[in-house]
Amino acid sequence: MEIHVRELSAKGIRTTFKSSLNTDWLKQVRKDVLNASPMEVNMTAWGEDGVAHVEGELAIDVELSCSRCLEPTKEHVVLPFHERFKLEAEVDGSEPEDTIPVEEDKLELEPMLEEMLMLELPFVPLCSEDCKGLCHTCGSNLNEQSCGCSNERIDPRLAALKDLFKDSKE
Repeated sequence: MEIHVRELSAKGIRTTFKSSLNTDWLKQVRKDVLNASPMEVNMTAWGEDGVAHVEGELAIDVELSCSRCLEPTKEHVVLPFHERFKLEAEVDGSEPEDTIPVEEDKLELEPMLEEMLMLELPFVPLCSEDCKGLCHTCGSNLNEQSCGCSNERIDPRLAALKDLFKDSKE
């Protein structure tokens, strides 16, 4: 999926893109991604005042591993976007701050869309806000059952003192 910045900005034509992009790369980049649907992209590109505009939204269904209990959790991500591009040779400083200067006329949009998706996915996915996670001792899922393990945490630097007091009581 590519646009020609010079052509769009000079002619002012409006082009619509609708595409379904492969997301196999997502499992390789994020180890917590269990499954992902194709990324559906619906966008329009046009030129105005020497600037190429790309506006639309991407949508994807992703199954992630909960960061606390490791159970699968589903996310539906819909991300609207609006980007502005101008050839670097034509940048004169009067453009809005969010205009992206590009070196070449031909601009590949897939890397930009992939980066936006990566930034939108939750960094720490949770199956629910009150997820209890896994027991640190036995590994049981605490959302499903209480394991009965002692949850007393002792600073390892002070563990020897605990044993010292145990001997004096006997």
